[in-house]
Amino acid sequence: MTLIFGLITGTLFGVFLQQAEAIRFERQVGAMRLVDMTIVKYMLTTIVVGSIGIYLLRDLGMVEFAPRAFSLGLQVVGGLLFGIGWAIIGYCPGTSIGALAEGRVGVIWPILGMLLGGIIFAFLYPAVQTYIAPIGAFGRLSVADLLGVSHWVVIAFLAVAAGALFRFFEKKGL
Repeated sequence: MTLIFGLITGTLFGVFLQQAEAIRFERQVGAMRLVDMTIVKYMLTTIVVGSIGIYLLRDLGMVEFAPRAFSLGLQVVGGLLFGIGWAIIGYCPGTSIGALAEGRVGVIWPILGMLLGGIIFAFLYPAVQTYIAPIGAFGRLSVADLLGVSHWVVIAFLAVAAGALFRFFEKKGL
């Protein structure tokens, strides 16, 4: 049942990506050039809605989760690799799969590159955990825990900040 639920939600996510035009190469490049904020608006909306949903389910006792251990080293190295890959191919992993589903066969090479990168990472994982993960390791940490406030305060702030940012983008035609 979990796999079926994952397939359904993944398919819906892909449909929403497609409908928001987030899998369009032009939108991806526009986001990197800071001239088209469609992707940023989509991502922020997803974060706000997802945060509300997951914390509501947790507060109702329907799911359990805990933040992963935070490592500055992993965040910096992972962010750089992700950003460089996105800049080179013009797609992030999710949008490249969506582009392939739309029939853009040119993304098969980046997808194969992602798979190869995953295999390489699997072999490097022990070294990554030994040498990179300890850099700036803060343990399990959430913004709410760090600030000593309810997670709903953080989510409300995030929603208001996203709304203000959306308004700014709209005024600037982004």
